[in-house]
Amino acid sequence: MVKIAWVTDSTAYLDDELSNHPDLYTIPLTVVLDGEEYLDGIDLTPKELFGRLKELKNPPLTSQPSVGSFQSLYEQLSKEYDQIVTILISGKLSGTVSSSKQAAALVDIPVTTFDSNILTFPMSALIKKGMELVKDGKSIESMVEQLEKIRETCETYVLVGSLEQLHRGGRMTGLQFFLGSMLNVKPIISIEDGALSVKEKVRGEKKAKEKILDYFRMSYEQNRFKEVYLLYGLHEEQAKAWQIELQEKYPDVKIFSCPLGAVIGVHAGENTLGISWFNGLK
Repeated sequence: MVKIAWVTDSTAYLDDELSNHPDLYTIPLTVVLDGEEYLDGIDLTPKELFGRLKELKNPPLTSQPSVGSFQSLYEQLSKEYDQIVTILISGKLSGTVSSSKQAAALVDIPVTTFDSNILTFPMSALIKKGMELVKDGKSIESMVEQLEKIRETCETYVLVGSLEQLHRGGRMTGLQFFLGSMLNVKPIISIEDGALSVKEKVRGEKKAKEKILDYFRMSYEQNRFKEVYLLYGLHEEQAKAWQIELQEKYPDVKIFSCPLGAVIGVHAGENTLGISWFNGLK
């Protein structure tokens, strides 16, 4: 029987099932604060990060794992596995996919690198689905094909906690930032084909949340998906309040709530709140 190692990066949210999985390995991204480097999830928690952001002299930076760190992990895994499946943060948000692909060309073990087009818990859902498909006897090729189909059905909407951080990190233009901060315009950010885009501009946070709930309702009525992921920066209580509200209206949907982590927090801010689901994940 072929022995497969699964690899992801530190922006994935690892629940108990994944964190205790014997064949799953995580490679950390790096957060740079005033010239000092921290390994995401190892040297820096989101709480520590948001505390430090208020004191920084320079905009915080993030960087992908190096080709060398992927190569070293893959060489190590080749001693006890036959194949590697790597599922990573969207290639349009980070160069992590590129680093993995370059490293794969330097090692003897076959490596399949899959661009999730997403991050955090939705990415973790794809990892779980991939594991389930392989366990059910699907080939790697067939599993990747199915994950690609599911990936296309993802909807993600985010209320960004700090437009300034998004702007300083180069993720939002000056004009969008100016409009948002001056007019109390709350842009609803969506992730389309792995990249951030402004879905709609709404006056005030309450209306923005109502708008997102409209998208949710329309998709649910059409697709009857089983799971939804609530994503938050630092303040879990905001996500929990939303979870209670959704659970009352949609008792058949499993609602998961998870922190975005330090790397995403650098760009999005501590008050960020998002919601994500796959219309094709049954």
